[in-house]
Amino acid sequence: MLSYCPRPLIPIIGLTEMAKWRRASAAKAYRKRTIRRHKIMKPLPHQELLAIVDQDDNVIDTCARHIVHATGLMHRAVHILVFDESGRLFLQKRSMSKDLNPGLWDTSAAGHVDAHEDYDASALRELREELGVEHDGPIAPMFKLQPNLENGMEFVQVYQTTHNGPFVLAADEIDAGDWFTPDEIDARVEADDLELTPTFKMLWRHWGTASSA
Repeated sequence: MLSYCPRPLIPIIGLTEMAKWRRASAAKAYRKRTIRRHKIMKPLPHQELLAIVDQDDNVIDTCARHIVHATGLMHRAVHILVFDESGRLFLQKRSMSKDLNPGLWDTSAAGHVDAHEDYDASALRELREELGVEHDGPIAPMFKLQPNLENGMEFVQVYQTTHNGPFVLAADEIDAGDWFTPDEIDARVEADDLELTPTFKMLWRHWGTASSA
């Protein structure tokens, strides 16, 4: 079966001892180049595996998260907009330890869709892990963003739900959180506020269109 996830290992089969030595040297040099180019480390025992998808969002392979990001493979993510009963939206401030967009304000809860997981299950898991919310029943899907360079080549399924808090924020994921009115967010997105993540600004523009339809 064809694999779309880069594997920097070259098989050494049926060669003379000298040829084996030369091939091994070439393989070692190849691995070093690949590691430098894609920042690939040895497989970790608990590394995050993501589903790789084609242009129609069909799963075609699985691959480690750091390789997916380094090589620009298309994959899946979920973003959940959590409003309170007065209509304010909860935003999280991403931890400064995050490798992507550290310290920026982002969707209420968000994350990758893991390998062998669907969008709905991922959304419920992210609510639980990031905000401590156990959501009863299905969660309402709003729309799906198509992959592009601005959102990291992700199919982004956006959900919406209502919860008044309080939340138990994941300390390793989130530095802070706060409520904002839609008017406040509109102004910041229109000004292209650099303290908001690019994906959130993209999905908020789409949310405004979808919610007014």
